Amino acid sequence: MILNFLKKQNLLILLILVSLLPLLSLLQPGLPITHDGQDHVARIANFYTSLTEGNLVPRWAGNLNWGYGHPILMFLYPLSSYSASFFHFLGFSLVDSVKLVFAGAFILSGVFMYMWIRDFLGEKAGFVAAILYMFAPYRFIDLYVRGAIGEHMAFVFVPLICFLLLKISKTKKFNSLYFVFSTLSFTGLILSHNALLIMFLPFILFYAAYLVFESKIRSTLILQFAGVFILGFGVSAFFIVPAFLEGKYTLRDIVTKGVALGRFVALKDLIYSPWNFGQTGQFSTQVGLAGWFSAILSPIILFRLRKKNKSLFLFFGFVLIFFLLSIFIMLPVSSFLWQGFSTLQKFQFPWRFLSVSIFCTAILSGFIVYSLQNKKLQTVTLVLAVFLGVFLTKDFWYPKGYLIKSETFYTQVYDGTTDTGESAPIWSVRFMEKRPKAEVEVIAGAAQIKKISRNSTIHKYEIESKGQSRIRENTLYFPGWKVYLDKQELNDIQFQDSTNRGLITFYVPDGKHIISLVFENTKLRLISNLITAGSIVALCVILIFYFIKPARNK
Repeated sequence: MILNFLKKQNLLILLILVSLLPLLSLLQPGLPITHDGQDHVARIANFYTSLTEGNLVPRWAGNLNWGYGHPILMFLYPLSSYSASFFHFLGFSLVDSVKLVFAGAFILSGVFMYMWIRDFLGEKAGFVAAILYMFAPYRFIDLYVRGAIGEHMAFVFVPLICFLLLKISKTKKFNSLYFVFSTLSFTGLILSHNALLIMFLPFILFYAAYLVFESKIRSTLILQFAGVFILGFGVSAFFIVPAFLEGKYTLRDIVTKGVALGRFVALKDLIYSPWNFGQTGQFSTQVGLAGWFSAILSPIILFRLRKKNKSLFLFFGFVLIFFLLSIFIMLPVSSFLWQGFSTLQKFQFPWRFLSVSIFCTAILSGFIVYSLQNKKLQTVTLVLAVFLGVFLTKDFWYPKGYLIKSETFYTQVYDGTTDTGESAPIWSVRFMEKRPKAEVEVIAGAAQIKKISRNSTIHKYEIESKGQSRIRENTLYFPGWKVYLDKQELNDIQFQDSTNRGLITFYVPDGKHIISLVFENTKLRLISNLITAGSIVALCVILIFYFIKPARNK
């Protein structure tokens, strides 16, 4: 039985084995030196600490920003942090946990692309599409140059969503399992990367519409797909709603405004640009030879297909147009769009649309293999794809070097915010410049302070004041921070004066008092959490019916 299964899955097994080759560099001790890798580990360390303190949804990173704290966990994709925290909980170091997330995401992205295109166009088409998807040069930019863990995870969920939507469309009766997994996959994309969600959402919606158009049970399918998207947003509400609506309290619009306008890519660099480990404007932004080959050849096949199979012509025509749009929006000629739509500027880097480009070329490569009627030609194309996709990128499978740091480097006070300052509270400076002299200070009057306890979101002190004193707690203010004097909330905390910009200050009356600073959920966050809880309950009920139904039939 096992041998028969292995024979049937020989291409999938081969794909997984091939996908391990670029990951061998992760076996080296230390963290690959990348643009963002060290910051990701520090952020995840804060995320894990908050989890262990009982916060199911970590929102405040207490040790970042020189120890002044930072709300970055509220605004940057949490799924990679949850995933790495899981591995860290199992006993892996923080660095190894991050490396496991990178490795797992790389392999799964190829597996899910293979499964989707296999069910859509056949095994060989699925294999070729998966190879081009995994081995596009930009994937190694994310892995070994930028260390972009969020983007890397998002690559997993786009083909997985498409695969599960296809499964739903092929099932005549409502399948609870497919519905729940489709919803969770869409949730996964939302929680993986904010920008890539927006980039890929038009494609996912088009694909859903295409499947509805092709189906004989259109009304049922529309309801199921609507349920997937609504519940997907519902499950992710704990993150996406506050991240979107509370962004007005950050420097996001100020920091990101106009940044993208100086970071367009020349067309020649999309065709070919030399490999290096430099910053934006220096590292390679090439689509890849195999990708360009697929994009150039597919219009010819589409032209021949236009009368034979209008359905496939429509779908792959859209994929080609989506590819061309992704190229266009990275070029300087598209600057009018970036200036006209402020949402685009929040992406910061036009070359992020390479994610869309390589996704489209992978699909088109599968389409090319499918269009070849001769099985020998399909096999030759498969081998050619492995050569172009794999061996031509083999020099990209290594980082610049490795960073060896102790675990405490990441778990103690960290001097950065782990972003470009866009998540900093609007009342503060973009980055703090040095550690505070103390966690809490007397800035007016006379008082003695004794620390009782302190974690990420609860700071507790005993303060004995001689007359009225003004206290500064060296934590950046953000909505949710409250100060309690002997368990009574103080309503006159200050955080906007120029001397103590963005820091929490308050007055303590004469005598001995217990002061507690607590980071609590705002009403918006509470409502968002309730939406998430309700959506999860709904999915659980659907799953229960899935398991109860077979029992009833018996």
